[in-house]
Amino acid sequence: MREFLASILNACKNLLPIIGVVIFFQLAVFGGVPENLSSIAIGMVIVVIGIALLLQGLELGVFPIGANLSNELTRKGNLFVLLLFGFCLGFAAVIAEPALIAVADQAEGISAGRINALTLRVVIAISVGIVMMIGILRIAFGHLLSWYMLGGYAIVSIVSFCAPDEILALAYDSGAVTTNVVTVPLIAAFGVGLAGAIKGRDTLTDGFGLVAMALLAPTISLLFYGIAVYSDSVAAIEIATDAAAVVPQEGEVAVFALNAAIFELLEMFRDVLPIIVVVLFFQFIVLRRPLARAHHVAGGFFMVICGLYAFTVGLKLGLFPIGTAMANQLILSGVSVAFVYLFAFALGFAAAMAEPALIAVGKQAEEAAKGRIKASIIRLMVALGVAFGIAIGAHRILSGESMRAFVIVGFAVAASLSAISPRYIVALAFDMGGVASSVISVPLITALGLGLAENIEGRSALIDGFGLLIFASFCPAITIMCYALAVEWKTKRIKEEK
Repeated sequence: MREFLASILNACKNLLPIIGVVIFFQLAVFGGVPENLSSIAIGMVIVVIGIALLLQGLELGVFPIGANLSNELTRKGNLFVLLLFGFCLGFAAVIAEPALIAVADQAEGISAGRINALTLRVVIAISVGIVMMIGILRIAFGHLLSWYMLGGYAIVSIVSFCAPDEILALAYDSGAVTTNVVTVPLIAAFGVGLAGAIKGRDTLTDGFGLVAMALLAPTISLLFYGIAVYSDSVAAIEIATDAAAVVPQEGEVAVFALNAAIFELLEMFRDVLPIIVVVLFFQFIVLRRPLARAHHVAGGFFMVICGLYAFTVGLKLGLFPIGTAMANQLILSGVSVAFVYLFAFALGFAAAMAEPALIAVGKQAEEAAKGRIKASIIRLMVALGVAFGIAIGAHRILSGESMRAFVIVGFAVAASLSAISPRYIVALAFDMGGVASSVISVPLITALGLGLAENIEGRSALIDGFGLLIFASFCPAITIMCYALAVEWKTKRIKEEK
């Protein structure tokens, strides 16, 4: 209970930047308070409880089972079993992801039925599973992550020029929405445990990197899938014409609040269920061993599910309305463009600092680093990277410039830095992009992008509104590597002076 209360206090501290940003812009820039202030306040309280439950559940159940499985599977000495587990974990973590379901449904609507939502989810889930297998091989053989990321960036950059504009932004954002608050810590824990169990591997240098690779896989698969389904432009037009005649009916069945709450809680359990099934299958069927501290693991997963539910409810009440409403105010009130950039920067920074997955994985990184890095510094660098990325993304929406150019330049900078940065920081730096774009950042940043695009003349919510999340994915890698290079240069200079 003491740990839970401490988690609540920490969650309150982590949400203070978001609250500060909202209060500053409402009072200093817009000169008033939001109309739905009471619901936002209630939502924030629920979010705090949800974050506390999530972090407690991750520490109690998710982290231990991830590290334990990697150790046990490595001791088994069967590479095929390890690869099979990696594929199943990647597939199970993605196929039931709510954000991916929403993106797939959106893609189906965008293409007027040309893209099938279920097929798209399966394609992305398979791609993440395959990338997990590749990541395990990288750890097993001790390969540099930068070569894998360079290849992934090159594929995305080349294929982007062939992909239709209608699918481009969604493809860029898809990687961020498929890595959730449960998946990221579990994959990170598995990678760190695997590196720790293999002789000659460093937990920090080799253990991290799985999240970064899983972040690129959905983007690549969605780009290829979009090219395939849009290759026959005539057929696409015919389908779009037929689908346009179908008008959804309003006033559908209303559900009582209690029934809706129970249904949403069951949905949360459904989302986590594939991961639980994979874990239990490999623990009892493949390893044929009892689950250590089973009651702790079960309690941890139950707390994660309850925390996810509370978090979702709080997001709908408190955080979802903020991004859209304030983006609308920024454009419609006629304030200086500088305030738009300032708000984008501040919102990105605050959202990243409050991200539960970043807090949890930051602690893992500090433990793996053994004194080389601190979790607080990593969080700060990631938050600055997200902030700069969202500000750049907002500029792209305001200016209407090509998203391809921004993304390719960003990829080139990240790849170049990885070649000269200290090896111990590269894998962690690339992972942090996927960690930072999770349950808080995704809704706030997406709402900001859509709000800006919908209120600027000549901008399309579909083509311009999406795409901000890709900036929040690679910019943290840049800031972390720049920080590591600065520390290395300063250390070298002090040694030379001595």
